[in-house]
Amino acid sequence: MTRDEINAFCAALPGAIATDPWGGGHDVWKVGEKSFAFMGTQGIGVTLKCVDQATANMLIEVGKGFKAPYLPRGGWVLFHFDTLEPGELGERIQTSYDMVFKSLTKKLQREILAG
Repeated sequence: MTRDEINAFCAALPGAIATDPWGGGHDVWKVGEKSFAFMGTQGIGVTLKCVDQATANMLIEVGKGFKAPYLPRGGWVLFHFDTLEPGELGERIQTSYDMVFKSLTKKLQREILAG
């Protein structure tokens, strides 16, 4: 997937909002003010949250992902744009979004889903 395809995928998720908190062309996708995807200015890939640190470590060990810069803990992994098949990357984006969405309050979840 390309940066534009990832941005389009994220934009289609309920309540997802693109931000550029540091300026200069960062794409940080949030739901309920919590981040679920980061793309830096270097344009090499997307950083996503994994279900747990063990999964993150496994993905890094098998070469599907890389240690996320600036996010040393919490199961965040950098996936280069050309490392994963589009379907798998889409699933990883969806997983990251779902985990963050489920961490929101029930009230906020209802508000987001109501539109």
